[in-house]
Amino acid sequence: MEEIIIIPAVVLGLPWIIFHYITKWKTAATITGDDEQLLDELYHLAKRLDDRMDTVERLVASDNPEFKPSRLAHDREIDNQPLRELDRLLAEKKGTSI
Repeated sequence: MEEIIIIPAVVLGLPWIIFHYITKWKTAATITGDDEQLLDELYHLAKRLDDRMDTVERLVASDNPEFKPSRLAHDREIDNQPLRELDRLLAEKKGTSI
């Protein structure tokens, strides 16, 4: 009598559990199109805000010669490298080159 319960549990239950968690694992590892669009919008917003901060610091520095910006110097290569890397990755994703 116990074999009647054990055999279907092993033959049906075990594969179902394995496939269930494989499916959950695959869907959890991906981001949706909406997520990608949100990340793209946030990236462009961050670039615009960075440009605005540079402009504000430039204006304040022109009015007050003793002003020392708390941010890094404008357009230093080391500061722009992460943005260039993101631009390169976005261009590769869209199939264009910079």
